[in-house]
Amino acid sequence: MVSTTVNVSFSKDLLRLMDRVARQESRSRSELLRAAVRTYVERKQRWDDIFAFGRQQARRLGLNPTDVESLITEYRRSKPRPA
Repeated sequence: MVSTTVNVSFSKDLLRLMDRVARQESRSRSELLRAAVRTYVERKQRWDDIFAFGRQQARRLGLNPTDVESLITEYRRSKPRPA
């Protein structure tokens, strides 16, 4: 794997938090940032896939955004509320 160096600015507070976590996990800043970006990208892809599936299902069922919102509201109202 070929690496490229990038410059990123952080507030001092965020940098302190990042360094603390990196120390706790025995990682370098770079390793921590790579893991964080990888996690973010994977999570974003999962959500993109979920929303794409939702759009596909809505098209298949002939639902528009207002229909979907109404169905969600109806479902939430049917659920018992936590005490």
